[in-house]
Amino acid sequence: MKDIAMYAKYNQAANKTIYGILNEMSNDEREKDRGSYYDSLSGLLRHILGGTMFFLGLFKSPLEGNAGALKAISVMDGISFPAEGQLNETQWKEFGAVLEVIDAAYVGIAEALTDADLPLPIKVDWYGGNPASTPLSFMLSQLMVHGTHHRGQISQILDSIKVDNDYSGIGIEFMPM
Repeated sequence: MKDIAMYAKYNQAANKTIYGILNEMSNDEREKDRGSYYDSLSGLLRHILGGTMFFLGLFKSPLEGNAGALKAISVMDGISFPAEGQLNETQWKEFGAVLEVIDAAYVGIAEALTDADLPLPIKVDWYGGNPASTPLSFMLSQLMVHGTHHRGQISQILDSIKVDNDYSGIGIEFMPM
């Protein structure tokens, strides 16, 4: 369980760092089409948030027996980000607040999980129905890899435009004790 919380906390810190870097850019630079599948740096970070919300939403029903996890998931009720298209400055600030809330929910869920939760089946339709579900532990790994993959894309773009962005690697502060 400690490893799952470690990855959730790393995700939270990495997203906060990236948001901070992007927040220092002009809105035009942040929203400029950089040739990625999600167009802009903002679009990539919004996709990370959208993916996190999607995965956490998948976990709600299977974790109905875990009150702590359900409480953490419930903060997503009524949140509609990420928005499509370019964001204006006000929407960007709203997005930042939502990112913080969702990343905190991810940490809360990870900290509430028990060993009994990890094999719970999560229904998916990604594999042509075979399998129809995968264990929660597998989906948690997918969530972690998803965010890491897209933060790598953001890092590459930032490198190409000469914006310092050293947030890679899990620092010792995240090591489970």
